[in-house]
Amino acid sequence: MPVKLNAPVAGELLPVPGVLLGTAEAGIKRTSRKDLLVVTLDEGATVAGVFTLNRFCAAPVTVAKAHLASGKPVRALVVNTGNANAGTGEQGVAAARATCEALATLLACAPEQVLPYSTGVIMEQLPADKIVAGLPQAVSGLKADNWFDAAHAIMTTDIVAKAVSRRVAIAGKTVTVTGMAKGSGMIHPNMATMLGYIATDAAIPQPMLQEMVKAAADASFNCITVDGDTSTNDALMLIATGKSGAAVGPAERAAMQAAISEVAIHLAQGIVRDGEGATKFMTIRVEGGRDSAECKQIAYAVAHSPLVKTAFFASDPNLGRILAAIGYAGVADLDVQRLRLYLDDVLVAENGGRAASYREEDGQRVMKQEDITVRVALGRGDASATVWTCDFSYDYVKINASYRS
Repeated sequence: MPVKLNAPVAGELLPVPGVLLGTAEAGIKRTSRKDLLVVTLDEGATVAGVFTLNRFCAAPVTVAKAHLASGKPVRALVVNTGNANAGTGEQGVAAARATCEALATLLACAPEQVLPYSTGVIMEQLPADKIVAGLPQAVSGLKADNWFDAAHAIMTTDIVAKAVSRRVAIAGKTVTVTGMAKGSGMIHPNMATMLGYIATDAAIPQPMLQEMVKAAADASFNCITVDGDTSTNDALMLIATGKSGAAVGPAERAAMQAAISEVAIHLAQGIVRDGEGATKFMTIRVEGGRDSAECKQIAYAVAHSPLVKTAFFASDPNLGRILAAIGYAGVADLDVQRLRLYLDDVLVAENGGRAASYREEDGQRVMKQEDITVRVALGRGDASATVWTCDFSYDYVKINASYRS
């Protein structure tokens, strides 16, 4: 079960004026489940996004980036689950374009004004005919207060849907920020390893919006890992409709960025808490580094280690595994004599080995918790970085061994 992750409450997900959402059961992989989402945007909305850096990026990523680059205002997004349309060659690109063309016809806009997204099994051809057949149902169900159903429609191996809303005062007006994301496995940042959509009714010019979505990703989805696998399909999109009348300029930017990043962090941590088979949520904080890059490098070495992750699953304070991961992280001039390692408030290691004050029962107490902080103090500077991860359980193997069945 997810680690201290509550499902969203429909009534707490705030509509964003200028955004409508509709879902459908297209039967892409399974019947009797919502697996298709259409999001429409009013004229005047601005859209920005960041995408996976996996060189085998999926066909919808290729098409979405091309459509964004066309300069035509985005009017709709179409998202399917059950099939990633990745590793599908030109046929996959043609299928992604066909879904855009079909939705564009229904909405009376140009195909380049539609952005496609897919998630699911890789290297299987997208059943575009099922998506096209399901689009009228999704369009007919478009409504503003549909974030709850939308968050469920984009799930794959997720157990809990992920969606949240916040409000912030901008230029004397109340602005809404609502977001949703899907993700549970194949999670490792190289932008963000999931699908995520955040919308606000603030007015934000596109160049600033692009900078803000990158900053939000760096503070959230680029700080998570479940299994170290960077997906082929990931995208984080930020939409600003301007319907609130609150214009974001230099004076308002920090407050707006904080609200967007808060939503992104909530969603990103939700992905880790819902990591495939997860039983523990771990915060890996590395501080006292010369720069944030080396801090993050060490944090990821710890977060990615299967030996560390399985020890946490077993609640086994086999903490030499953490020291080993720090040591192979690649910081060549690291002085291990100056390093201190903590589990929550328990000092585990210092002066190159076990701390004199450390007792096994103290480590055991912390390891049994569902939320655990690993803090590494390098003692070589003022920089820091934080990464969120989860443990590896038997269920992670079961889920991924049976993913296509």
